[in-house]
Amino acid sequence: MVKYINYTTEPPNNFDQLLNLYESLGWNSLKLTINDLERMCNQSWYAIYAFDEKQLVGMGRVISDGVITGVVCGLCVLPSYQSEGIGNEMVNRIIHHCEQNRVIPQLMCVESLEPYYETFGFKRFTIGMSKNINR
Repeated sequence: MVKYINYTTEPPNNFDQLLNLYESLGWNSLKLTINDLERMCNQSWYAIYAFDEKQLVGMGRVISDGVITGVVCGLCVLPSYQSEGIGNEMVNRIIHHCEQNRVIPQLMCVESLEPYYETFGFKRFTIGMSKNINR
């Protein structure tokens, strides 16, 4: 059966769904709360959500000042919906939004995902660094 996926910039009514999505991917090592996730999305420069009916099945967002660069982050798809083109569609919409606003999209990813992002024209350009903090 073909699934109809609705893509929107409107956040979910219930951020429990985003918490479930993050946890299904093992992404909640920081023990983010529903309130943290809602704030994270609302404070993003751009966010795209993918729904199957009312179920959140994917999301991605961009952090930016809206002028020079935007950092693509949190791109994820529920495991049971992966490999159906949902991530591709969200990346294309993110790139389109950045291009419309003349913002250069950048991202950090694990090495195993480099070939995926290269298909969208992303190229390795630097070494990223991070500093751990106590949360």
